[in-house]
Amino acid sequence: MQVKRSLVNNFAALAPTQFQNSGYMFVRVKHKTTGGRKPKKKIYFRVPELDKAMDLQKKPALILQLKNIIQSQRGQCILLRDLEKEVGFVHKWNLMAIIEKYPSIFHVSGGNKMPISVRLTDKAGIIAAEEDNARGLMEPILVRNLRKLLMLSIDCRIPMEKIQLIEDELGLPRDFERSLIPKYPEYFLVKSFNGKEYLHLENWDSSLAVTAREEKVAQEGVLNSTENARKAKISKDGNYSGPCAFRICYPTGFRPNTGFLEELERWQKMDFPSPYLNARRFESADPKARKRVVAVLHELLSLTMEKRMTSTQIDAFHSELLLPSRLLLCLIKHHGIFYITNKGARSTVFLKEAYDGPNLIEKCPLLRFYDKFVALTGRRDTNLCNRISSSIKL
Repeated sequence: MQVKRSLVNNFAALAPTQFQNSGYMFVRVKHKTTGGRKPKKKIYFRVPELDKAMDLQKKPALILQLKNIIQSQRGQCILLRDLEKEVGFVHKWNLMAIIEKYPSIFHVSGGNKMPISVRLTDKAGIIAAEEDNARGLMEPILVRNLRKLLMLSIDCRIPMEKIQLIEDELGLPRDFERSLIPKYPEYFLVKSFNGKEYLHLENWDSSLAVTAREEKVAQEGVLNSTENARKAKISKDGNYSGPCAFRICYPTGFRPNTGFLEELERWQKMDFPSPYLNARRFESADPKARKRVVAVLHELLSLTMEKRMTSTQIDAFHSELLLPSRLLLCLIKHHGIFYITNKGARSTVFLKEAYDGPNLIEKCPLLRFYDKFVALTGRRDTNLCNRISSSIKL
């Protein structure tokens, strides 16, 4: 039986058999076989905390979406009858439930033959006004991350439609093509190529060609000498203190044997080319090039606000980053670094080291603003504020 590439290339084809009360699921992985042997099944251990992170994003996402809708109106309020035009008939009821549940954020007026309208309360309006300041603080971060994203690509250019696909994940404003890009002509240029608009990098900056992993290694004071790398011992959890090592966080229930740890130690110690070097220079079958792919995915997720992207979004950058055809299997193999969850409308890939339980460890100014606004719900559960949806749509 031949391997169907579409099952590997398309993350949406990941259809695990889940067990309600277990901490793992079976992932079907098809292999070439001779005869009637059944496809092998590999156990993929679930991380309940990261699954929970997806659940905790739902209400904050609705609150922020409704805030954006109200602020986009000319009078800073919207008639309930017009809400359906903005979000559709079905989703309108979800937002109406939010309006009813959180009077501390949304004020309803009208009735008695007067059209019913919704606006932000005075307190919510005061906090909402702080968003401009948060976005001002975000601008240098966005410019830096956009430049790094273009430097990761093989031709230092990416179609605008693909950047628009992840604009929420990066924290870009909706009109970034007009409000942000023209302000930095020394860094960016928009050109048409084969009928598509591309964002080009104008100047290469070697100081930016440092990955988030390398920056963290430098902050932690890990010595880069080969001698120290030889002396360092790998722990039973797979972590290794060295300049080429990745932070590993295996799920509860996963117990690697000695042979696995020995192979992992060799992989952790193996040096590899920088993700910012052009991928065309390397043979895809080279073990060092394969490790470089892991570093590229690590860096791509590190550039997002919440250190996660949907599988569809990652797959969109296949050609720009020269990602492997078996990308799904790569992510599954390195499940100590990445986690794939099927919670939500689409499968999502997490960078595990960025999270402490269901909570993001480091937050940018925009996420801190979101936290502050959602805190108006009055709930003391901080997890509610820590999970802001990266798919807020107006």
